[in-house]
Amino acid sequence: MRIAFAFTGAGHLLRESVKVAVELSKKHEVTVFLSGAAEEVLKMYGLYENVVRITGGKYRELATDSSQKFSYPITGRLSLGKYDLLIVSPATANTVSKIVYGIADTLVTNAVAQAGKGAVKTYMVPVDIHPGPVDTVLPSKIELSKCRDCDDCVAALACEQGAIIPHSEIDLTKCIGCGLCRNSCPYDAISEGKIITIYMRDIDIENTRKLDGIDDIEIFENPHDILNKISG
Repeated sequence: MRIAFAFTGAGHLLRESVKVAVELSKKHEVTVFLSGAAEEVLKMYGLYENVVRITGGKYRELATDSSQKFSYPITGRLSLGKYDLLIVSPATANTVSKIVYGIADTLVTNAVAQAGKGAVKTYMVPVDIHPGPVDTVLPSKIELSKCRDCDDCVAALACEQGAIIPHSEIDLTKCIGCGLCRNSCPYDAISEGKIITIYMRDIDIENTRKLDGIDDIEIFENPHDILNKISG
């Protein structure tokens, strides 16, 4: 199969989505589409390089919002039916709402619109399906309760990206999730993969319901369900 796999900027189910993309790339041609937020968030979670490694070559490109400018020429392949399937996982509430109301002003939402024009099936994993509570994983974070306010913050000194603001927080726009800060802090003040509970907004759940009613779009609760359907 020839698959377009699109990521958006959700942290929830992101790691699982990357695993599915990697698995699919072993047997199929996979082109990766990254929204601007997805590019940032994949780096925060230390997953960006995992995605880059599965790209390279025709129909295995890495397409981003910035590289595709404003016309998103690569999505034209979808309108021409050059792909067998488009996967959007995870799909943020913002992405879902734009698709529901026919807005196609990003690489990913444009890809969905063009897939509809080319009669290409779209599988989506929205992060806002049920009211909650939902457990989700955070990127790296300074635990201020453990921080000792060291004069020379070894975590900040270890960070090659300059992402650590001592005694305060991590600048996640710079963080690449490498773990150097966490490994260097002697007081275990840097957490990675902390689980928090969140609740979904009613309007986002309603938009997911509307999304499920659009022709040629099928929604799934987990990216592994997509893998099972393709493999089965």
